[in-house]
Amino acid sequence: MEKALKIYAEVLRLVRRLPKDSQPYYAKYAYENFINYREVEANDDQALHELFLRAYNDSFWVLNKYSVDDYAAHKLKKICST
Repeated sequence: MEKALKIYAEVLRLVRRLPKDSQPYYAKYAYENFINYREVEANDDQALHELFLRAYNDSFWVLNKYSVDDYAAHKLKKICST
């Protein structure tokens, strides 16, 4: 759970790099996904790894969509891959 919270916090930091008018949408999207997947078993390493990888890939895609520096997602990648 601690890793999931770190990922969520980092995603919210990345959301703040987006244009002001799109931040509420992506913040809500991140929150809803975090809530929807809170029931995933903590001992299901494969499912958690897939969710963490998806969080990174989705964040990377959004950053590219808004032309935000890709390096901004470096910390998220590091958290997701450990």
